[in-house]
Amino acid sequence: MKIKIINKSKHKLPEYSTDASAGMDLRANIDNEIVLKPMQRVLVPTGLFVEIPVGYEAQIRPRSGLAISKGITVLNAPGTIDADYRGEVCIILINLSEENFVIKDGERICQMIIAKHEKAEWINTERLVETDRGSGGFGHTGKK
Repeated sequence: MKIKIINKSKHKLPEYSTDASAGMDLRANIDNEIVLKPMQRVLVPTGLFVEIPVGYEAQIRPRSGLAISKGITVLNAPGTIDADYRGEVCIILINLSEENFVIKDGERICQMIIAKHEKAEWINTERLVETDRGSGGFGHTGKK
């Protein structure tokens, strides 16, 4: 799949680390380091502008290494970049650790996955098909 991108950052284009990687790392594109304090959130620019094909979205997800080692995650994970969005891709990060985290220019801050999605059409009805689970809520399937 080919996707149009404008790179106004100081960094190379997002790329897959391996042939089997699902996500591409995105990098912070900042002039000054950002100190992200515990429980603080920040919007981090990437300098990237994309044209995602209709029927697809770009999903923004945390990097597992940052999450486990530093407690840094994407606040609205997974974030969605819709096919009609043309602004700069910016990432909402939050520091869930007890220590400050310094975001440096070029730091790999998240990963982006391109995913196909379907459009739903609602059908009003009076009944839904019955299932064994029925209306059992959170944790319901783990009680047996």
